[in-house]
Amino acid sequence: MKYAYYPGCVAKGACRELHGATMAIAQSLGIELVELTAASCCGSGTFKETSDLLEDTVNARNIALAEALNLPLMTQCSTCQGVLGRVNDRLKVTHPQQKALVNEQLAPDGVTFQGSTEVIHLLWAILRDFGIERLQERVVRPLTGLHCASFYGCYLLRAQTVTRFDDPYAPESLEQIFRALGATPVYYQGRIQCCGWPLSSYATKAAFTMAGTHLSEAIAAGADCVVTPCPLCHLNLDSRQPEVARVIGRSLHLPILHLPQLIGLALGIDPEVLGLHRHIVSTLPVLQKLS
Repeated sequence: MKYAYYPGCVAKGACRELHGATMAIAQSLGIELVELTAASCCGSGTFKETSDLLEDTVNARNIALAEALNLPLMTQCSTCQGVLGRVNDRLKVTHPQQKALVNEQLAPDGVTFQGSTEVIHLLWAILRDFGIERLQERVVRPLTGLHCASFYGCYLLRAQTVTRFDDPYAPESLEQIFRALGATPVYYQGRIQCCGWPLSSYATKAAFTMAGTHLSEAIAAGADCVVTPCPLCHLNLDSRQPEVARVIGRSLHLPILHLPQLIGLALGIDPEVLGLHRHIVSTLPVLQKLS
């Protein structure tokens, strides 16, 4: 298994542990990742506010870098997946006439978008390409007794309307991973909703109230941790959790794990390598429960 790896901005910045954990589990599972070092930010949906052509051009260039390697593009960020996947769908299926306009913009750089590859998130690459049974066979430290609540991120589920890997309103991808690792899935209403990150810069109280509602629901459902495939959701739920707790007026202290960190624990990878010490909310309760 080999992919053109698009890490995204946050995994190389505020959530560097996500990049490290992704590389660690890829090595453990024998997945080869060729990092697209010349790629640019996907825009997180903001380029579209200026123009569709801007978003399409920037992300068609990113996808074209993977096409040049004759590899599928893999990301571990649900927002990047949503934006890149949506552009790929637009230029290949829903608005193919836009492809010529995009390639006109890309021509000065000698880049051409062909529409010859796919955009796939790490979550689905493991489920579809690696396989759930093979993953189970690689588990050396079953996560028995750990109750995991998923938080998908809305871009992962609903940004793409053509290519979809799971039901956008009743997904089970993360829960399949949890079970394969020996953990117990926890279901609650907020797992498929917005974390509030897009509102946080101009409606902070509303954003933190949304996040607090989701975290409170997960705690009430018996979660030991929340696991997310989106670093922006992670930022809002982990790094801002102390502020969220103050806004909603209750204690939370709920660990928030990146998906590859959870997988890495089950593969027996050192928590330090997975960057579990880098979180704002301590992940020690998770490690203590597993010990």
